[in-house]
Amino acid sequence: MNIAESNIFLSPVVSAEEKGERLDKFLSNVLPDMSRSQIQRLIVSGYVTSDDMTIADNSFKVKEGDSYQVFVPEAEEAVPEPENIPLDVVYEDEDLIVVNKPAGMTVHPAPGVYKGTLVNALLYHCKDLSGIGGVKRPGIVHRIDKDTSGLLVVAKNDFAHRALSEQFFDHSVERTYWAIVYGVPSPMSGRIEGNIGRSSYDRKKMAVINNGGKRAVTNYKTLKMFGQLASLVECKLETGRTHQIRVHLSSIGCNLIGDKVYEKSKKTSLRYKNEEQKHYIVFFPRQALHAKTLGFIHPRTKKSVSYSADFPEDLLELEEALI
Repeated sequence: MNIAESNIFLSPVVSAEEKGERLDKFLSNVLPDMSRSQIQRLIVSGYVTSDDMTIADNSFKVKEGDSYQVFVPEAEEAVPEPENIPLDVVYEDEDLIVVNKPAGMTVHPAPGVYKGTLVNALLYHCKDLSGIGGVKRPGIVHRIDKDTSGLLVVAKNDFAHRALSEQFFDHSVERTYWAIVYGVPSPMSGRIEGNIGRSSYDRKKMAVINNGGKRAVTNYKTLKMFGQLASLVECKLETGRTHQIRVHLSSIGCNLIGDKVYEKSKKTSLRYKNEEQKHYIVFFPRQALHAKTLGFIHPRTKKSVSYSADFPEDLLELEEALI
């Protein structure tokens, strides 16, 4: 979300004594400058998250060790309007819709980004929204970064919203990402375990930290090597922390091509085939990350479902440039 840092409030970590409290009660206690009714409105509007999961239920029970981000939009923020924006719909029924989000599209409107978001597109596309929290709007249960492409599942009603939110909270959703990174991971496959929290050097960044943070686990496998210059890496998440893949791969020296936040300066000194290749790769306009597969239990049928989305054109072109 493109909200000014001053409008983002991070709650303290839930203590043993506070676990099990309603989310609205917990936040009103730890954020005394906001009224409980204001916090309740922010929750049902989708402005409270834990890592990359949106929690839109005031009665949600907080868990020990977790913390929550509260995004406070500017007073003049407009109500999202339906927009006729083409969507790549992978699956849809009366309860949910799975879309293949393009890079460059923000998921949810925020100050400065009122139009062109996934929510705007869904409000136009979905004619059968029965509502989330009594309002006809799509239920965003998870997010991917604006510049990450790939799969997202969105709820159409409260029933599906609650069921999907529980699966994301329990980390039972199966998510696989493909990333194109500088260098070659060593070893070529493995498991990265490292708690992730706010960087003490840059509050806009997340980092692997020794004390505090949240447990984060990424299982990775190298699928293809482009000499020693770069690799195509598959990442399977056991947890879903903010920027998890970008932070974990950077921690082993393999930052994503195009990642302007976690990039390393050594990228300009690598051995490129020619200047044209170097320019294309160094100035690739977004992080080379794609949400490849998404699997979960369907809220109504209770059956396991799984969806896949191929690499978009820009990442296919990046692969070609690396050969």
